[in-house]
Parts: sequence; C-alpha cells; structure tokens
Amino acid sequence: MKKILLLAIAISTSINVNSQTAEEILTNYFEITGGVEKYAKLDGIKMSIKVNQGGMEIPFEVTQLKNGNQMTVINFQGLELKQGVFDGEVLWNTNFQTQKAEKSDQESTDNMKLEALDFPDPFYNYKEKGYTVELLGNEDLEGTETYKIKLTKKQMTVDGKKVENSSIYFFDAENFVPIVIHSEIKTGPNKGMMSETKLSDYQEVEGLFFAFSQVQGIKDGVGQPLTIDKIELNPTVDASAFKFPEEIKEQGNKK
Repeated sequence: MKKILLLAIAISTSINVNSQTAEEILTNYFEITGGVEKYAKLDGIKMSIKVNQGGMEIPFEVTQLKNGNQMTVINFQGLELKQGVFDGEVLWNTNFQTQKAEKSDQESTDNMKLEALDFPDPFYNYKEKGYTVELLGNEDLEGTETYKIKLTKKQMTVDGKKVENSSIYFFDAENFVPIVIHSEIKTGPNKGMMSETKLSDYQEVEGLFFAFSQVQGIKDGVGQPLTIDKIELNPTVDASAFKFPEEIKEQGNKK
C-alpha cells in the first residue's frame, strides 16, 4: 500500500481534486495498480480465500480466466464442492445436499456470459465492452474523501426482462483505488436491496495491486469478512476442470 500511496501523492499534487473526470480517475487507477500493459498480459487469476462462518474457517479458491472460464472450489469437511463453474457455454453448480452437479437455467447462463466480460477488471477496456462510466461527484465515506463513479454494463436478464446492470464504485480520492462497491441485488430473497463490498489491504502481486481484504454484505448491515491468502497470476488450469461432469464422461466414452 505504501507504493500506491506515494504514487498517488505524486499524481494528486499535479491534478486538482475537484477537476477530475471519470476518465482521469480511471487512468490514475490503472497507473497506480500496475499499468494497463500488465493487465493486458493477464490470462488468468486464481485466489485462495478464507471465510469464517459460525466459528468455522472455510477455505475456497476462485479461478477466473481470460477466455471466460471461471469457478469457485469450496473445501468443506473433507469435501470439494464446485460452485459457479462456467466453461464459456455451460454454467453449473454442485448441489450441497446431493453432492451432484446441476446445470443452471439459460437465463443465469446468459448473465454469466456477460459477467465474464469483467475480466481482468470491469473498467479495463470498458468502452470496447460496451460499458459506460459516469462521475457522480465526491462523497465522504467515514472520513475518507472518495470519487463516486457509476459503471453501467450491458443489460442483464431477470425473469425474462432486460434490466439495468450497474454498480457504484467509490474510489479513494488520495490513492485512486476502489474501497467500496454498491450494486442492487436483482434476484433472490434480498432482491431490491443494495449489496456492499468493502475493499482494503492492497498488496502487490507480480507488479499488479489487488485488495487482499474484503467485506461483503448488505449496505448498512453486518458484512462477511473475506481474507485472501494468495493470488496467483496466469495459473495453469486443465480445461476439463470447468466441464460439466456428464460431458467429461461422454468424451471419455467416445475415445
């Protein structure tokens, strides 16, 4: 974080805080966190994370690849459970009760295809992705001055209807990195409520900076802390790891 702070001070002394545009803020963000050239070379990111639930520490890994493949692998009581697994076409999860793999519906799959565009960062090449950004002004968050930027992505589908797909990012005005993200929840029991993700403890990994501490939950509610133990860039992952189990068996039978 020290390196980020020093670079941010150098940038902020040459640019008036009140004259910032969304584009300038994002330019500073990418420069401070490693540079767009390094983001362009990313083919994948693998995060080793721990979450504490009910006094029990649960480790899991999140893998995201440039080609859209992604998955979360949870290690729980000796079991390895895959969630949110996507091979670019098929989205599936492991049923916690039956331990069997189940495909998601078409709407969820189509929305996952849109979500895959966020790699390696939602703001990276946002114009080419068809996204737009809007600076909504400055806001004080618990004593920290921030830039409030709205990111609007391609519309997602909810119950057969196209709906706005946007989030509000609060960038630390001194360090030019996101520290809070707000997004309206579109489905499930919390539909209509605002999710909140708090980001902190930015650390360097092979020249790029990532937030190693996150707190996720509902805005104004109690959040769930997540601790990232390790981030691996450009990991080697077998493509079969993303395939739906039945498809793997079918391919094996054809040989």
